[in-house]
Amino acid sequence: MTSVEISLAGRKPRLDDRPLQKRIGLIILATDHTTEADFQRMVASERIGVYVSRIPYANPTTPENLLKMQPVLTEGASLILPDEALDAVMYSCTSASVVIGDARIEEAIRVAKPDVPVVTPTAASVKGLKGVGASRISILTPYTVETSRPMADYFAGLGFTIDRFTCLGFEDDREMARIAPDEIVSLACEAMAPESEALFISCTAVRAALVAARIEAEIGKPVVSSNLATAWACLRLCGEIAPRPELGMLMTKPYPEG
Repeated sequence: MTSVEISLAGRKPRLDDRPLQKRIGLIILATDHTTEADFQRMVASERIGVYVSRIPYANPTTPENLLKMQPVLTEGASLILPDEALDAVMYSCTSASVVIGDARIEEAIRVAKPDVPVVTPTAASVKGLKGVGASRISILTPYTVETSRPMADYFAGLGFTIDRFTCLGFEDDREMARIAPDEIVSLACEAMAPESEALFISCTAVRAALVAARIEAEIGKPVVSSNLATAWACLRLCGEIAPRPELGMLMTKPYPEG
């Protein structure tokens, strides 16, 4: 074999400060089929990079199993571009955000990523519902009654009037991800109370963000879903303010300060 001569370039190339201008870190469940795809579709761009860390999770979706994720949140955050700053970190589990608590999630993530804005589906959805002017809401979840109860208490405790709360009785988030988009539209229409000002569809596994605009066309009211709300929050935190009505009414709204 002929030896190939390898020469060292005479100069080193100029380096950009970052490969992409903005960085969003996602902490998602090991079983999650939906969040990554939604964020690639709605958030990632030539300006914004989306970087994912998966953490252990075992079904069924019960409050007890959801609480077990809290100890691994810091490690999950630490694995996203270690020693590099992020513009936001989003923890992608709505039901766990309720049972663990937004403040405890933020605290755990900031051990690994100090001072980073932390986004949870619950806190983002509350901001989203307020952003579309809703105080009376209907809620649709894929969970069991047991797992839905803390969700109802969370929103009621923040001052929302819940006109109708519908749950589908699923225990496995992998099955939640398989609910057909047409079925989500149909179920959402059934779940919406006429007197409500908006519909909230919970769960980052459910592909509701894909059909939010279709549901809005049917019910004539805003729809806030877990992934739509977190995508909206992350975009706004990255300075992306261009309205995107094709994704839903929420994507035309500014992000509240504070």
